[in-house]
Amino acid sequence: MKNYQEVLKNIMEKGVDRKGRNGLTRAIFAVQLRYNLEEGFPAVTTKQLAFKAVKSELLWFLEGSNDDNRLKEILGAERTIWTDNANADYWKPKAKFEGDLGRIYGVQWRKWQSPNGKVVDQIAKVIEKLKTDPNDRRLIVNAWNPGELDEMALPPCHMMFQLFPANGKLSLHMVQRSCDMFLGVPFNIASYSLLLSMIAQVVGMTAHEFVITLNDAHIYHEHFDAVKEQLTRIPTALPKLWLNPEIKDIDSFKMDDIKLVDYTFQPSIKAKMIV
Repeated sequence: MKNYQEVLKNIMEKGVDRKGRNGLTRAIFAVQLRYNLEEGFPAVTTKQLAFKAVKSELLWFLEGSNDDNRLKEILGAERTIWTDNANADYWKPKAKFEGDLGRIYGVQWRKWQSPNGKVVDQIAKVIEKLKTDPNDRRLIVNAWNPGELDEMALPPCHMMFQLFPANGKLSLHMVQRSCDMFLGVPFNIASYSLLLSMIAQVVGMTAHEFVITLNDAHIYHEHFDAVKEQLTRIPTALPKLWLNPEIKDIDSFKMDDIKLVDYTFQPSIKAKMIV
């Protein structure tokens, strides 16, 4: 995770200060990071990664859910990283029920609505293609649906991803439009590395490289002290990911089927999530 630390440092030293929707940020544009999952799972070690939250959210996305109450059930907690969005003043008048988040990631992944009324399960389609036509160059899942952005509590930050199989190995490239470098990006790196690993297992391939393109890569001014603390720390060895080898269906994974092994980390660094 040294490359992540280097991006933090670069933003602090060379970024441009800008006032956005929810506060002041310092940002640079369009950075790419690469992680070889065969060398370890890219969980940040200079602070603690909330891996239970990572895997519960991903399982929730894969269910196609838009209900924060369901995420609370999977996580086993009274609050989630989506609770503030579900309760935000700008969204509450649009919510159809308590905890409704609208047509967010999981809905777009599993229930994309076509103009002709057909529902498209993008995840199922790419998995089937990986099994039947792995050289296809259309192995893409898109969450950025311009026609439904107003129906989402939060428009997608991680907008789309593409899969690339070669020689029995599977790689994934994700494009992220808005990148909260301190709180969000370590979470996103872990989430998509986990997704890559799960898809690779169910299609009988080896998870190889996760690539992330960070477009608006920013640090909130409120996080400056936390970032400065993190930059004093030296990354340590990466953990390994364990997936229950009996799971061969993307919809069959449960929380206990996913674990980090030998994960050592430095003390947590507290910072407020900016909604």
